[in-house]
Amino acid sequence: MESCLRQISRVEDRLHAFISYNADRALADATAADNDRANGADIRSKPFLGIPIAIKDVIAVKDHPLTCGSRILGNFISPYDATVIEKLRAAGAVIFGRLNMDEFAMGSSTENSAFGPTRNPWDLGRIAGGSSGGSAAAVTADECMAALGSDTGGSIRQPAALCGCVGLKPTYGRVSRYGLVAFASSLDQIGPLTKSVRDAARLLGVLSGVDPRDSTSVPEPQLDFELALDRDVKGVKIGLPKEYFIGGLDPEVNEAVHQAIRQMESLGVEFVEVSLPHTEYAIATYYIIATAEASANLARFDGVRYGRRVEGSDPYEMYCRTRGEGFGAEVKRRIILGTYVLSSGYYDAYYLRAQKVRTLIRQDFLKAFEKVDLLLTPTTPTPAFCLGEKMENPLEMYLYDIFTLSCNLAGICGLSLPCGFSSNPKLPIGLQLLGKPFGEELLLRVGHSYEQSTPWHREKPPGESQRSEEPDRILY
Repeated sequence: MESCLRQISRVEDRLHAFISYNADRALADATAADNDRANGADIRSKPFLGIPIAIKDVIAVKDHPLTCGSRILGNFISPYDATVIEKLRAAGAVIFGRLNMDEFAMGSSTENSAFGPTRNPWDLGRIAGGSSGGSAAAVTADECMAALGSDTGGSIRQPAALCGCVGLKPTYGRVSRYGLVAFASSLDQIGPLTKSVRDAARLLGVLSGVDPRDSTSVPEPQLDFELALDRDVKGVKIGLPKEYFIGGLDPEVNEAVHQAIRQMESLGVEFVEVSLPHTEYAIATYYIIATAEASANLARFDGVRYGRRVEGSDPYEMYCRTRGEGFGAEVKRRIILGTYVLSSGYYDAYYLRAQKVRTLIRQDFLKAFEKVDLLLTPTTPTPAFCLGEKMENPLEMYLYDIFTLSCNLAGICGLSLPCGFSSNPKLPIGLQLLGKPFGEELLLRVGHSYEQSTPWHREKPPGESQRSEEPDRILY
C-alpha cells in the first residue's frame, strides 16, 4: 500500500486516474491486513489479503464518495457496499480510491468526467480510453495492483487496450450488479482490470457467483478460474469474424493482431473465418437500447432525495435547474436520445425494433459458437487518439466502440490483452477474445497461453532515464 501511495504521489498530478483517495484509511486497512498475516490468517480463505485494489467511481463502497464522475451527485457518500466490494473485503483486499470515469459511464475517452480527463500513461497528450479510463491508467502506472471497472459497451476492454493492461468483461449475470450505479441495466457488467490474465482469473473467481439482491444474477457454479490457465490450448478453434477486419482498421493494429494470430497458431490454435452478418446494425442498436435505459435509470437524479439540488420557485423549476446544471453535455445528449426513442409514436419504430435486432445479433454469435470455441478481433480500430480529437464529433466517438459493444448486446464474455505497440509514437495495441456465455474458463486459458508466450504484458511506460528526451510524453 505504501508503494502504491508513493507512486500516486509521483504521477497522479499528471495522470489524474483518481477522483479521490484516503491514504490514512488505506494504510489503516493495510496495517490490519499485516496484523492478520502476523496472527496466522488462512491465505486460502483470504487470497487477496493486503492487496490494494482501486474502484471505478460507479461502484458503491460504504462511507466512500460515490459521484459517478458527475456534479449531480455532489458530495454523496455511499451508505452501503456493492456485492463485489463485500466479496473483495471477505477476500482480504485493501479497498482504496475512487477512479476517474466518463460521467455515468457514458463515453469512450474519460473526457466526459466532471473532474477532468485521465491521461494515457504512455503519452500524456492522449486519452486513456473510457469509460473506465481511470481504472486502466491506474493499473498500468502501478498506482494499484488491480482495479474494478464496469463495461456497458466496451468500457473495460477498450481502455485496457489503449493503456496496455488486461480487461475482462464477464458474461452478463456472472457478477452481481448490486451496488453498481446503472447506466443501461441490460448491458452493464462489473469486471477486473489487471496486470496479467492470471490476476484477472483470480479476481473473477472472487467476484463471481449468484446474488439474491440482483435478479439478473445467474446461479452458475462459482469456479476457481486460475486452475484451468496452464492447460494446453492445442486444438482450440477460434473464429475470425470477417466483419471485424474492415478497411478502416489502422495498419499497425491490423499487423499486430495478425502477428498474434500467427503466434497462437504456433501454440496449436486453429483459426477459421466466420461471419456475424448483423454486425453493421450493432452501433445503431446499441445507442437506441443504451440511451433508452439510461433515460429511465437517470430519472432518479432529480435533486429531491440525494446529491446536488438547485432551488427553484416550484418543483418543476427545481428539477430543470438541478438536472441542467448537474449533468454534462454527453449525459444530456443520451437522456434526450433515450427519451425520444421511448416516446409515444416512436417506441415501436426504434426501441422495439432495436430489441429485435439485438436478438439477431446474439443469434449470430451463438451460431458462430456452434463452429468455433472463441472469436478473435481487434479491441479498437486504432491506438489511443489525442485528447480533444473526437470531442466535437459524438458520432465519430461512438464509432470507436465498433469492435466491443456487440459483446454486451449478446451478453457474452470478452477479454482484451496487449498484443503489440504502434511505432511512432509507441502506444499499446489490444487483442480481443470473445467467448461463449459463461465460457470464461477457456477464454482466460487461451488469453493466458498467448500472454505468456509474448513480451507485451511486461512492457512499461517510459522511465526516468528518458525524461529529458521527451518531457511532454513521459509520466515516470
